[in-house]
Amino acid sequence: MRRTPPPVEDPICNCLAIRQAARQVTQLYDRHLAAVDLRGNQYSILSKLGRLGPMSVNALAASMAMDRTTLGRAIQPLQRDRLIAVAADERDKRARVIRLSPAGEARLKDAAHHWRNAQKEFETAFGVEESAKLRATLARVVAAM
Repeated sequence: MRRTPPPVEDPICNCLAIRQAARQVTQLYDRHLAAVDLRGNQYSILSKLGRLGPMSVNALAASMAMDRTTLGRAIQPLQRDRLIAVAADERDKRARVIRLSPAGEARLKDAAHHWRNAQKEFETAFGVEESAKLRATLARVVAAM
């Protein structure tokens, strides 16, 4: 006798919906930033350091809502390409501080135009007002978790 599988419901899964959207948006930004040999997450790290200055690994991870281990893997290519420098903190030798190198500052400057184009493409497709609302909503999600 053949068994009938249980009906598959269309579950409302927040995680899946957010991950699907994140993959699409990441691909958009990666396409634009490929022109300067960066990925979206790498641009975000360089941009955060460019705006806030040198930061400890822990502070940078917290500001990006990442765990320290994930950030550690994400900065390896940036360090390898000498876009960032990682050194012991002068006040606490156990802590490491990340700063933009001159090459990182130059790459960030070159990448800004491509990032703006990605922003424009997203906002053209999704709407400027809706994009602003989405960012606000996602900030609330991050704060709530």
